[in-house]
Amino acid sequence: MFKTLKNALKTPDVRKKLMYTLILIVVFRLGCYITVPGVDSFQLAEAFSGQGIGSLIDLISGGAFSRLSIFAMSISPYITASIVIQLLAMVIPALERLTKEGGEEGRSKINRYTKMLTVVLALVEGLGIYLSYKNSGIFINSEFITGLTVVISLMAGTAILMWLGDQITNKGIGNGISVIIFVGIIAGLPSAVTTIWNLIFTAVGFSTTGLLTAIGIIIGAIVLVAGVVFVQQAERRVPVQYSKRVVGRKMVGAQNTHIPLKLVMAGVMPVIFASSFMTFPAMIIQMFVSDIATKTGFWAGVYKFSIATSTSNIPVGYSIANAIVYLLLILGFTYFYTYATFNPAEVSNNIKKNGGFIPGIRAGKPTTEYLSSIISKITLFGGIFLSVIAVIPMLLRFTTLNLAFGGTSILIVVGVALETVQQLESQLVMRHYKGFLE
Repeated sequence: MFKTLKNALKTPDVRKKLMYTLILIVVFRLGCYITVPGVDSFQLAEAFSGQGIGSLIDLISGGAFSRLSIFAMSISPYITASIVIQLLAMVIPALERLTKEGGEEGRSKINRYTKMLTVVLALVEGLGIYLSYKNSGIFINSEFITGLTVVISLMAGTAILMWLGDQITNKGIGNGISVIIFVGIIAGLPSAVTTIWNLIFTAVGFSTTGLLTAIGIIIGAIVLVAGVVFVQQAERRVPVQYSKRVVGRKMVGAQNTHIPLKLVMAGVMPVIFASSFMTFPAMIIQMFVSDIATKTGFWAGVYKFSIATSTSNIPVGYSIANAIVYLLLILGFTYFYTYATFNPAEVSNNIKKNGGFIPGIRAGKPTTEYLSSIISKITLFGGIFLSVIAVIPMLLRFTTLNLAFGGTSILIVVGVALETVQQLESQLVMRHYKGFLE
C-alpha cells in the first residue's frame, strides 16, 4: 500500500487527484466544527452525552453530531435514500429498467431521484433532531425561526456532503460517500488511543491488569483487521474455456480464463444499510413523542429496540432482539446487494454468446444454475462473516470498555481503504506507470 502511494505521488495526474481529495476532506473536517445557529454551547455537551441514536450517527460523522454542527446528520440521509431507491427498483418496472438497461443516462436519473429523496429525508431527520432536543435547553430559544434555521442548516450540511462526495468520486480518488464515512470514523482514532492509554495508566498509577487488557485489545484488533483483509480479498475463481472462433479475417485460438467471484461481493454496504435501517425508526419516533427515552409503552419499546446497538442503558432483552434483527438484516442486504450487482443469467448468456463454457457444465441454463449455486454459498459465508464482525461492539457494551472502534468501524475502514488502494492501482496502470508492479 505504501509503495502504491509513493508511486502515485510521482505521477502528476494522480497526485493532483490525491491533493484534490485531501482538500475536500479538510473541508469536511472543518465543517464538523461549525455549529448550527441558535445553539447554546454551554448546554450542548450535557445534552449530547453520547447515548441513544446520536452515538451511532456521531461515529460516522466524526463527532459532528455531538457538536450539532452543520454536518451533524453526516451522509446518513443519502444512505437511507439509496436503500429506498434500490428496494423500489425491485417492485417498480420503470425504475428497474433504468437500473439495468438505462446505461449512463439511466444511472444519472437514478442518482437524481436518490438526491431528491435525500433532501426529503434530510428534512425529516433534521426535524427529528430539533424536536428531540428542543426541550433540552441547547437552543437559545424555542421560537419558530430558530427551528427553521436549525433544520435548514442541517439540510444544507447534508447537501454539501453529497456535493463533496460527488466531487471526490468524479475528480478525486475513491468513492466519495465511502471516503466521507471513512474519514468520519478514523477521526475517532485519537479517542481510542486515549482509552487504551487510560487503561494502562489510571488515576492511581500504572495498572498491570490494564496493560494486559490493552495488549489483548491491540492483538484482537490486529487479528480482526487481518481477517477482514483476507476475506475482502479472497475470491472463488470459476474456470471458463473459449473455443476457437473467427473474428473478422482471423482465427482466434482457444483461451482459458476465469470469473473471479469475491467472498464478500457486497463489501461493507450491507452493514451500513442495516445500521441506517435500524436507527431510522428511532429518528422518526423522536419527532412525534417528546422524552421518549424516559417513557414506557409500545412506541417507547420500539425506540429502545431501535437504539439498542448504540447505547448501553438499554435492557438486555432489547439488546438481544436488536442483535438478532440486525444480523438478519445484514444477511438480507448481503444477498440483495450481491444479486443486484451480479446476475448469473446475464453472465451465463455472455459466456455462451462468446463461445465459452465452464468445464463440466453445459452452456445455458445449467451454467446459470451452477453460478447461482456458487453465489448463494459464498454470499451466505460473506453475510455470516459480516454479521459476526458487526456483533462484536454489542458484546463489548456488556463490559467496562468504551472503545471508539468496533467491528463495524473496522469493516468500513478496511473496506474503504482497500477499495481506494485498488483505484489508485488502476489509475497507475491506466497511465502505464513503469515499475508499479515490480
